[in-house]
Amino acid sequence: MTLESLNKEIIACRKCPRLVAWREEVARKKRKAYQDWEYWGRPVPGFGDPHARILVVGLAPGAHGSNRTGRQFTGDASGNFLFPALYRAGFASQPDSFSRMDGLTLRDMYITASGRCAPPGNKPTAEELDNCQPYLEREIELIKPKVIVSLGRVAFERVLKIFPRPQTVDDRPLTVHRLQSMVFSHGAFYKLNTDHWLLCSYHPSQQNTQTGKLTVKMFDQIWKKAKELVNA
Repeated sequence: MTLESLNKEIIACRKCPRLVAWREEVARKKRKAYQDWEYWGRPVPGFGDPHARILVVGLAPGAHGSNRTGRQFTGDASGNFLFPALYRAGFASQPDSFSRMDGLTLRDMYITASGRCAPPGNKPTAEELDNCQPYLEREIELIKPKVIVSLGRVAFERVLKIFPRPQTVDDRPLTVHRLQSMVFSHGAFYKLNTDHWLLCSYHPSQQNTQTGKLTVKMFDQIWKKAKELVNA
């Protein structure tokens, strides 16, 4: 299987009746500001460098963001915070991302999500995430990233379902007495029982960025650390 064939499979997926109904209803009714848009209204595939050493995993498409544009983190507030940071770090060719045809490319990075369809209230169920899990597993198999950046707790938990428990926490050995230390927190990083690093970041949602839970400086540090781990 190639990434291209996998993405075709993802786009055609109709495993979750609730999500199919919601994403298509949103695409029909549209938001007033986007009445002239032809909404994507389907599962959103990953995108980026197929030979990337860094894989970024988010939560799920936004109803009027990726569900409208058809590209991860494109067309909403989260993307408006993410892509300028990636541009500053040298991973994105431009700081803006507003459509699939805007010319943006990623260097050494591939962006995907835990869930591929826009969920009501931005909350996919555990069963819906389980239905998407094989897609994430196959992306990791095909891309073979060295660093996986989880944007948010859900992405962190989904990645850990794929790999054995890590051997270290922040470069220190993980013993039976320190298993409780293997938790999601911004800036935490783990060496998995493979050749992969797992790096955690708060999700660049409007809720996090507007409240100051995630600042520009904090986010820039994540991508600086990702570069360090890639070269470790």
